[in-house]
Amino acid sequence: MFFTRRQFNKLALTALPASGLVSLSQAKPNSKFGGVQIGIIAPYSFRGMPATADDLLKYLVQLGINVVEMQSEPVEAYAGAPLQQGRGPMGPPPGGQGRAPGAGGPPQGGGAPTGGGRPQMTPEQQAAMQAAQRARAEELRKWRLSAPMEKYKALAKQYKEAGVTIHIVKFGLNASMPDEEIDYCFNVAKAMGCQAITCEPPLSQTKKLGEFAAKHKIMLGYHGHSNMTSDEAFAKPSSWETAMSHSAFNGCNIDVGHFTAGNGFSPAEFIKKYHQRITNLHLKDRKINQGPNMPWGQGDTQIKEILQLMKKEKYTFPACIELEYPVPEGSDVMKELAKCVQYCKEALA
Repeated sequence: MFFTRRQFNKLALTALPASGLVSLSQAKPNSKFGGVQIGIIAPYSFRGMPATADDLLKYLVQLGINVVEMQSEPVEAYAGAPLQQGRGPMGPPPGGQGRAPGAGGPPQGGGAPTGGGRPQMTPEQQAAMQAAQRARAEELRKWRLSAPMEKYKALAKQYKEAGVTIHIVKFGLNASMPDEEIDYCFNVAKAMGCQAITCEPPLSQTKKLGEFAAKHKIMLGYHGHSNMTSDEAFAKPSSWETAMSHSAFNGCNIDVGHFTAGNGFSPAEFIKKYHQRITNLHLKDRKINQGPNMPWGQGDTQIKEILQLMKKEKYTFPACIELEYPVPEGSDVMKELAKCVQYCKEALA
């Protein structure tokens, strides 16, 4: 089923009640349609909006979403991590969790505009910035190694009581981190009852990380982009196959839009072959040949067919909405996310 721009825009009218978004006092959210669990990656999909753990819970309930893949920044901020000028826990910026090695640049067709007017830093400025980043990362590391797990358990409980499961936590996990810090990431996932951790390390680091995943018995879902030239990036099916060969707990976080844009074909067959090793999907619509993000139904990604495959085969891993196409004039993030939710609901009817 192909949705025209007009049909896709009309979805917002049915996705949101006339009086506005669903209130927290209404029934608990349920985004399992036709047996397929639909979720959202947050706070990434709520770009430009306040992104505390409490804010995100409110948005999820308003949209009727009961499963979330939560990035670590709001989770650690809730637990008391040191803040960077009020923007969130110290450490890499959010892009450090949203870009693959060698992916390069901002998301296609989404995110904040870059380039054009930013003055180039001098070597001295670059060195100062790098030193500041190292200092922030070291402060966060020290905090992590002494952080109690009670706050994470409390966060999961708060979400659960509102009807939302933190199914997955996303960390900027890499093998260069001290072993104790890697253990911390897995301990956070366990404290919140997560089924997996998603991350974006270089392919060459997945053997070591897979050993930690096996020790903790928590799946790692390696996130893919569309970079077909870097041996360290996850884009080609062979990248995930190599990672999976290292550990039974190494798995796949398949971004269906990036997969289609890079490989030029649907990930459906890959999903069928390795469904037992998939932690979750990311849903977006892109054009092939590294094309841009598009409103759903206007790109080359077979979102509807992939969702119907999940329904037919009764796959239990969630498919998480990731809003990356530009928000149209006169709309906003929540309205566009509501369209995406309704698209999934109709595709699975």
